[in-house]
Amino acid sequence: MTASPQDITGLLSDWRDGDPNAETLLLEQVYPVLRRLAQQRLSAGGRVTLSATELANEAYFKLVPQRGVPFHNRSHFYAIAAHVMRRLLVDHLRERNALKRGGDVVQVTLRADGEMGGAQSDMADALDLDRLLFRLERINARAAKGVELRYFGGLTLEETAEAIGVSLPTAKRDWQFARAWLYEQLTGPPAA
Repeated sequence: MTASPQDITGLLSDWRDGDPNAETLLLEQVYPVLRRLAQQRLSAGGRVTLSATELANEAYFKLVPQRGVPFHNRSHFYAIAAHVMRRLLVDHLRERNALKRGGDVVQVTLRADGEMGGAQSDMADALDLDRLLFRLERINARAAKGVELRYFGGLTLEETAEAIGVSLPTAKRDWQFARAWLYEQLTGPPAA
C-alpha cells in the first residue's frame, strides 16, 4: 500500500514536529521509493560495488538529520533525496576512481529522444554528468535542477515542475533545453 502525496506531506510535517510514530510510517512509505530510485541509478550500466540497498540506506540516513528542514511536500522531499543520491553516487565513484584509476563507472545514457537510461546510444559516466550539471547550473540553474530531479530523483515532469515551483510548460522548456545542451556537450557540436 502506497500513501498519497498528501499523506506523505502530512507525515513529513508530523515528523518535523517531533511525532515519534511519523518517522516509522515515513520510512515505510518513502524507503521503497528510495530503493527503487537507487536501483534505477545503479542499473544504468557499469559494475558498481555499491548496492541499491546501500545507496538507499545511505540516502535515508543523510535525510534523517534533516528534520529541521521544512519539507514543503512529497516532491520537495524527493528533490532533496535526489540531490543526496547524486552526491553519494558521485562521491562513491570518485573514491573508486581514486583507488583504481580508470576503474568501473556507472554509465549514464542520453538517448536521441532526450531521455536518460539504457545503453543504446552516446555514453558518459556519472562523473561526467555531474561535471556537466555544475556547468549547466552556471548557464541555467533551473534546468540543471530539473535534470537532477528527473535523473537522480526519478520525478516526472509534473513533479519536477511542482518541486521547482514553475508551470508545467516552463518545466518542459527547461527539460528540452537541458537535453539539447547535455547532448551537445556529450557528443560535440553538430557538424557543419
